[in-house]
Amino acid sequence: MKSKKTLGVLLAAATVASVAFAVTDNKPASTNASSTPKLSDLLPDQVIVKGKGFELKQSQLDEAVSGVKANASARGQEIPPAQLEMIQKKLLDRLIQIQLFKAKATDADKAEGKKEGDNRFEMIKKRAPSEDMLAKQLKTMGLTVESLHSRLIEEATAEAVLKSKVKISDDQVKKFYNDNPKDFEEPEQVRASHILISTSDQKTGSEMSEDQKKAKKKQAEDLLKRAKAGEDFGKLAKEFSEDPGSKDKGGEYIFPRGKMVPEFEAAAFSLQTNQVSDIVTTPFGYHIIKLSEKIPPHKVELAKVQDDIKGYLEKQEMEKVLPDFYKELKKESNVQILDEKLKALEDAPDEVPNFPAPTPKQDDKAKGSK
Repeated sequence: MKSKKTLGVLLAAATVASVAFAVTDNKPASTNASSTPKLSDLLPDQVIVKGKGFELKQSQLDEAVSGVKANASARGQEIPPAQLEMIQKKLLDRLIQIQLFKAKATDADKAEGKKEGDNRFEMIKKRAPSEDMLAKQLKTMGLTVESLHSRLIEEATAEAVLKSKVKISDDQVKKFYNDNPKDFEEPEQVRASHILISTSDQKTGSEMSEDQKKAKKKQAEDLLKRAKAGEDFGKLAKEFSEDPGSKDKGGEYIFPRGKMVPEFEAAAFSLQTNQVSDIVTTPFGYHIIKLSEKIPPHKVELAKVQDDIKGYLEKQEMEKVLPDFYKELKKESNVQILDEKLKALEDAPDEVPNFPAPTPKQDDKAKGSK
């Protein structure tokens, strides 16, 4: 079942850095070959940055800024005009970084970046309601599915280059775990599976008509009878559930309170072990829920979170290493900002942006969810 996050917010979170790393000249193909040319298409694409073996153009920065605006819009936010200059400055730094880091990437860095970028891309595809909706959402950000995939790999490769500059020991991981016991306390959770019969069109995301909803409810009622008669719930979910995020896992989720829509959460937490719910209606459609386990509050074992702690500590160290490493590479590559306005921004305070983007501690100190 989808949580409260929309596809737009998911993509906004997943592509903030990749939009900023829009360093190729590939643009989404136009859907209208006879469309009127934009002014920017008629004017020369000015080179704004030059360095050893690379140059950046105005269109690349413009696309990055447009992507960040689209990300803000996906969150229901609007960027104040006064902040645009600072955003330009940070995005320009990121555009330069990707070029400098790519030049330093070893074969191992590239392999790690490809693997991690592929993983991030597959996660986005899996959680999207449909490929059509994914493509439409990306179009609002100036991206295609293919360009998103490419940029996620570039982002992950750049992270791999920076990560190679830091080392986190097992002792550091253990110390962090022991020093922050409250961060690894799990609240009560449930392990529950569900079958979702959606009341939205899977291709367009639009709400179905009342007649269509009646037919969907009838389908859910028939499945409920089969589930309560003892048929394998996981098999039913794999065959009939319309939740792309869980159907391949037999509809299963593990979650605490506050993570799912209220109707779903209330039903799941009220069930007894192995009990099947009646039909639960949410904005997503009709759900049939089976509770497998109630998990009491507990502290997660170190073995289950040590990789997550290490990743969190690596990100902290990467942020510390970044400023000097970035300045060193800029000097080595003789980076020159040719646009006077952008050069003035570059000389302003807060020169180096956070890379990779900082992640909230509660998300990074993973709680060992299964």
